[in-house]
Amino acid sequence: MGELSKALETIYRVRGHLYSAHQLVGGADFTLDRVVKLLREAGHDEMADRVEQELLGRNVLPGRWTFQIVEEFDDGYYAAFQEIEREAREKLAGGRRHIFEAEMKERRRTHGMPGHEATP
Repeated sequence: MGELSKALETIYRVRGHLYSAHQLVGGADFTLDRVVKLLREAGHDEMADRVEQELLGRNVLPGRWTFQIVEEFDDGYYAAFQEIEREAREKLAGGRRHIFEAEMKERRRTHGMPGHEATP
């Protein structure tokens, strides 16, 4: 169970990176509006046209903007991973999460010492 939970935590991080990529690409795309404006002001209309026509609003993968990639990941792999981990946890660990960490906390804490309480 510990390794399955560890793998799920890695997938949480992957999901965060996908959302970061989504936001970064969106920000870059909005920056291209300024790039086109500055190129036109500098008299580089041909380059401005190329940026505007070939980059602005372009799919990052065939037929997909980043929001579509994130949605497909969330609805597919991520959802399946969460469902399987939850089922395994319920069947094999009585629904308990972070079993390894809870056991380690109990071993490593100093009983009776402030800041080392077992529970809130």
